[in-house]
Amino acid sequence: MRPEDDYTHPIGEDPTFSESMYFHFYDPRAELGGFLRVGNRPNEGSGEVTVCLYLPDGRLGFAYDRPRVTSNDRLDAAGMRVDVREPMRHIDVSYDGRIFVVDDPAAMTDPSKALGASRKSDCVIDLAVHAIAPASEHSFDTDEGSFVPNHYEQSIVVEGSVRIDDHTTTVSGHGLRDHTWGPRSWQAPWFYRWLHGCTDGFSFMGAWFGQRDGSAVRGGFVWDGRTLHQLDHLDITTIRDDRDEQMEITVGLRSGDQEWTLHGQAQATVPLRHRPADDTGTVSMTRIVESLMAWRLADGTTLHGMSEYLDQIVAGRPVGLAV
Repeated sequence: MRPEDDYTHPIGEDPTFSESMYFHFYDPRAELGGFLRVGNRPNEGSGEVTVCLYLPDGRLGFAYDRPRVTSNDRLDAAGMRVDVREPMRHIDVSYDGRIFVVDDPAAMTDPSKALGASRKSDCVIDLAVHAIAPASEHSFDTDEGSFVPNHYEQSIVVEGSVRIDDHTTTVSGHGLRDHTWGPRSWQAPWFYRWLHGCTDGFSFMGAWFGQRDGSAVRGGFVWDGRTLHQLDHLDITTIRDDRDEQMEITVGLRSGDQEWTLHGQAQATVPLRHRPADDTGTVSMTRIVESLMAWRLADGTTLHGMSEYLDQIVAGRPVGLAV
């Protein structure tokens, strides 16, 4: 991993080649946060743009688009743009477009119905993203397939504004960004758990990629304000609701002889899905549940972040209920 890796890369030969950046932020004062993601899939001729805003009144601001993209010169599509000002240190991300304002985020289990019943609003987001810790490189590929081979994450502070129609909110908070490139398939993981949180002087990321045979690839980091610790052990315990969605999470992190335990509470949850068809026309379903989290350390320190639970759905249930 080099500073120049913060820019886009040559297009690989694999038909599923993808390059994307993700930015999460949360401002506890404004009680506003969420994530923005933009990706290129040039060999497929398309891109992926997602805006997911958890609004202070409990509603969801959401947009998703698959614009036509045939190059990988830059991350700039469907109103979202990424500008690398100083590699690994400063990035600007913006969005200028429309979002759906969804009264009940749980209704996104049926996105067509939920979005069809929601009003559209103009939305302008401008964020300056600054690193507060070194980037941490990870790969969670397995013999079962490549989710994405090149992947790094970084704890950040975010300053900027979010305008929805005529109302502008200034935001200042913490978050996490990631950057990935290479072959990417949402169906490659049997399931995964991706957790992160950040505040002044402390941040973490933990990832658990489960396989069909019961084995798992685990990893992540802890930033203690001085040192970036790579994890050599990760435990996750999840309490779910009657929709099998995460409500409470306890995560144990260990690096060498240092250990940390965090208890997380889901503040708002959005169930998303991906439903591809294979060559025979058979449709599979991948569920991705995005929860805005409040995490608490043993000393009472509170930090905010996300939990992303991806599962293949078999017989109507997510396959990773043991984690």
